[in-house]
Amino acid sequence: MPWTVTDSMLQRARLVALHAEDLYSVAELAARFGVSRKTAYKWIERYAEGGAEALTDRSHVARGHPAKTPPEVEAIVVTARQKHPTWGPRKLVPWIATRYPDVALPAASTVGTILKRRGLVEPRRRRRVAAHPGSRPLVADAPGDVWTADYKGQFKTGDGVYCYPLTVCDAHSRFILACDGHESVEQYGALRAFDRLFRRPPRRGGEHGLPLSIRTDNGVPFATQAICGLSRLSVWWLKLGIRHDRIEPGRPQQNGRHERVHRTLKAETARPPKRDMARQQARFDAWQAEFNDVRPHEALGGAVPASVYVPSSRPMPAKLPEPEYPGHFEARYVSRCGAFKFKRRHIFLGQALSEEWIAFEKVADGVWSLYFYDVLLGRLDERDFKLQT
Repeated sequence: MPWTVTDSMLQRARLVALHAEDLYSVAELAARFGVSRKTAYKWIERYAEGGAEALTDRSHVARGHPAKTPPEVEAIVVTARQKHPTWGPRKLVPWIATRYPDVALPAASTVGTILKRRGLVEPRRRRRVAAHPGSRPLVADAPGDVWTADYKGQFKTGDGVYCYPLTVCDAHSRFILACDGHESVEQYGALRAFDRLFRRPPRRGGEHGLPLSIRTDNGVPFATQAICGLSRLSVWWLKLGIRHDRIEPGRPQQNGRHERVHRTLKAETARPPKRDMARQQARFDAWQAEFNDVRPHEALGGAVPASVYVPSSRPMPAKLPEPEYPGHFEARYVSRCGAFKFKRRHIFLGQALSEEWIAFEKVADGVWSLYFYDVLLGRLDERDFKLQT
């Protein structure tokens, strides 16, 4: 193949020629041509071995790639990605490892490079994560310590009916306990859903039972504008001995684990939505089964949520326990309209506690603390009979 003389080759040839004439030392030649002595010796040796053609530029590309991923392994990675198009490298690697135990898999970073080279990933804009002072950490040391719940943003199915997916997760194991499509967020639908959930037996037998607490946002049906944000749903949880942990208003990152689940749910089940609610629910059920039993989770070291989750040891009681207040408390019954009588005054409390028993404890002269079970709702001052929460 013909080769072209370049300025760089002429410079090298002139250096070699001056060296052959013994007019300068190699050190002087290197200084004159602005190169190192090592480079000068290299050009001289190349000329001695191959003549003028040896002075041409040579490729710096490595002749061999001992660490290159074999084509058959790349094919496995590509097939896995095509089967699970929303999974990233750190989920694909453990999933592939369980199905191809004899294959030496590359690191997750290498899998990411393969997917990018094959055009199987879309670049995402890196977002700046802002810290929010006052955020309360979510601590779940064991399954059943904390459940998280929320309604994902509604969307219409193919027949024009709105679908409001209610999702409930175990915060420790990331196990999806429920993913049910509702036609609204009205409280009685949520009550029925949680009643079934507390009693529903998981596939390995037994009941899910009752968690120690449930973490939600401040939206309907979990909270209202009533005293302490109580709703029919949260009052029922309190009667079951479940603490209602509400995040601060406008702080969705305090329930970030659940928000992340919603992002995956939307991408994999609602784009596009199914023809009707029945088909949409079937899609939710399939997604829930895959999330729990197939999809590796980074926070679990690549394990699937079903391998970590165990039902709660607190069973759903056959009958709700009645509140037991100390003898020095003064109990009052809240009427169906949400009011109670105290010191010959009628005080409106809210519909959330209608037909429930509350109690007062005197803490100072004319000042009373108001309780529902063991939850302090606020204080009542006899001077104005206004309830301060």
